[in-house]
Amino acid sequence: MKLTTINQALEYKKVIDFNQYKALTFDCYGTLIDWENGILGVLKPLLLAHKTNLDDDQILELFAQFEAELEKGDYTKYREVLKRVVQKFGERFSFAPTADELNSLANSIQHWLPFPDTIEALKTLKQKFKLVIISNVDDDLFAFSAKHLQVQFDQIITAEQAKSYKPSLNNFRLAIERIDLPLEQILHVAASVYHDIVTAKSLGLSTVWVNRRAVQKGFFTTGSAISQPNLEVPDLKTLAALSSTK
Repeated sequence: MKLTTINQALEYKKVIDFNQYKALTFDCYGTLIDWENGILGVLKPLLLAHKTNLDDDQILELFAQFEAELEKGDYTKYREVLKRVVQKFGERFSFAPTADELNSLANSIQHWLPFPDTIEALKTLKQKFKLVIISNVDDDLFAFSAKHLQVQFDQIITAEQAKSYKPSLNNFRLAIERIDLPLEQILHVAASVYHDIVTAKSLGLSTVWVNRRAVQKGFFTTGSAISQPNLEVPDLKTLAALSSTK
């Protein structure tokens, strides 16, 4: 189901009744915050400085691969994960990143901005629902993003608090415990099938896939996992419009 306009989305509104939900849980990076441009803004010039010229999709594919590898096993903070991602790029393309380059991805998060539709959509949704973040990030790094998002979240669950990374069940279980509502009253909203939709559905949560890259394909967006969300929308503007339509 490809939803490209609000009118098309309204045709499918029967698949999900927003009146049954009291809380919306959100992935942050890739869903609310434009992390692809954030990542590319750091890695593209870094790689070029080391005579490595990759296109955007190649960089994002490798980032996703390295990140997923590093998030398995014993928990380490996301700042360290990002440092090791840069290190892996160096190993793959035979260069030694400087200390500043190793820290450049984590340090850049404070400058990553929301998608153009994010803030207005969150403000609209806040009028009707509790809003919750479930994000693969450190507390201090999300604090930077929270300032950009301009709404007060009712709960914030980070990987640092859960001591694990999505798609781990642990992150979602911690969120469900803190929200303290029946599963049928919680709706999870995310751009990544791999990190979010599959796990959320396995726990009995309804899901909305924000398919911002509907015309493009890649591991960094959907992963290799296959799962059917309850609803697919192209952006948060569409989600907000659907939620307020009688």
